Amino acid sequence: MQVLQAGNHKLILLELDRDFVANLVKQAGFEFRMDDKHRSMTLDLIANERQAPLLLFDAADPGNLGWFARCQFYVDGSTGAVLQTPISIANQRDRSGRTLPHSLRLQISKELPTTFRLPGKQPVTEQMVYAVLYNLLNALLNTGVGVCGGSVIKPLAGRTEPHGSKN
Repeated sequence: MQVLQAGNHKLILLELDRDFVANLVKQAGFEFRMDDKHRSMTLDLIANERQAPLLLFDAADPGNLGWFARCQFYVDGSTGAVLQTPISIANQRDRSGRTLPHSLRLQISKELPTTFRLPGKQPVTEQMVYAVLYNLLNALLNTGVGVCGGSVIKPLAGRTEPHGSKN
């Protein structure tokens, strides 16, 4: 980890280990493709062995209340940002534009403001990002991740159609 000062701005530059991240993703049970750039690391995740969709659900739907009560990660449905983390996600789509239920694109930002804090006001380090990534991957497979608001990120589990009248 390095600290960079550009004028009045200070940034934390994370130095993520490609092999370590690859090992975490494999341990969690995903197949993946990695694109490691200077400012971010992108992972295309696929859970081919899984019968059910990834546990990404609409947190506002009363039918998903059981999921909501036990999840530890929430995604801003307008931006894809996983709240209080340097991670964002996006749906993967097939050629006809339908959302793939076993795939997601995940991006880890390597440049963060020095004021950025993880949950519990913990400072950001590479080890903490690895822990958050592993816990997020396990949540997608086991406990659930809630999508809050917006229309950019589509839920994959629970009731995925909009509720209410179709008249």
